[in-house]
Amino acid sequence: MGAGVSIIETTIGEAQAGLRLDRALADLLPDLSRERLKALILEGQVITDGRSPNPSMKVAAGQSFTIALPPPVEAEAVAQDIALSIAYEDAELIVVDKPAGLVVHPAAGNLDGTLVNALLHHCRGQLSGIGGVARPGIVHRIDKDTSGLLVVAKTDKAHEGLARQFKDHSIDRLYAAIVYGVPAPGKGTVDTWIGRSDADRKKMAVHREGRGKHAVTHYRTMERLAGAALVECRLETGRTHQVRVHMAHIGHPLIGDQVYGRDRKGFKSILETMGFKRQALHAKALGFIHPLTGESLRFESVLPADMQELLSQLHV
Repeated sequence: MGAGVSIIETTIGEAQAGLRLDRALADLLPDLSRERLKALILEGQVITDGRSPNPSMKVAAGQSFTIALPPPVEAEAVAQDIALSIAYEDAELIVVDKPAGLVVHPAAGNLDGTLVNALLHHCRGQLSGIGGVARPGIVHRIDKDTSGLLVVAKTDKAHEGLARQFKDHSIDRLYAAIVYGVPAPGKGTVDTWIGRSDADRKKMAVHREGRGKHAVTHYRTMERLAGAALVECRLETGRTHQVRVHMAHIGHPLIGDQVYGRDRKGFKSILETMGFKRQALHAKALGFIHPLTGESLRFESVLPADMQELLSQLHV
């Protein structure tokens, strides 16, 4: 076995019984795409009962699989002088108020001009190495077109401590979203399972229990608007696109979200006039325990100008 190879053990559940192997594994391992898993199967990196199966084989509940995942070959990020809004910084970590439009880390299609490139310049290369050469210091992410707060680790000890809090769901994360319609009831909890969409693997979707990952969002309507509402969402878990998927699931997609919703009648002209071309979502508050000092820290970010303007346009 090559150096750096990760071994993943997984067992087929009742929800995946009867599915093709590649699709079943994609349900169980949402961080890996179905195409990536199919390639691993064809390369002989997936084993069951001592043999290499075919991607199209039908699986049964209780069937176990071992997956050898080779380490990704990452391009090393370079330092770039990109302006940053810093909410807090010390020798161990840094809290950034990210603008909409800034990608968090380099990936295909965005090899530079990212938050990581900016951090490497600002921190003079002193970031935690746990995330690898392409994602140094990155403990969590927010979408490119979502604005707001995220914490980045400068040291490995800080990274490990923060990652533990994210895993334990003890990080306080509060988002502001402007959604179509007014939720009824005005506050509640969305408790579902989220995984890759069967129709589009680039999207996430709500699935039946056992498919994907458990996701919980607590929402509260803060202000009623003209055909819309300002909603506050507190994350109990942190799944990919969680707020966007959950609000769309209850019939109130985020304004401007072209992936999980579409422009509704009467809003298109407003958005076009404003040039508003993103989901109306802002990570407004972030709280955690400092992983080295034990101090309780909490930071808040005001709504960015584009969301404030959208609110003013939608006031009743």
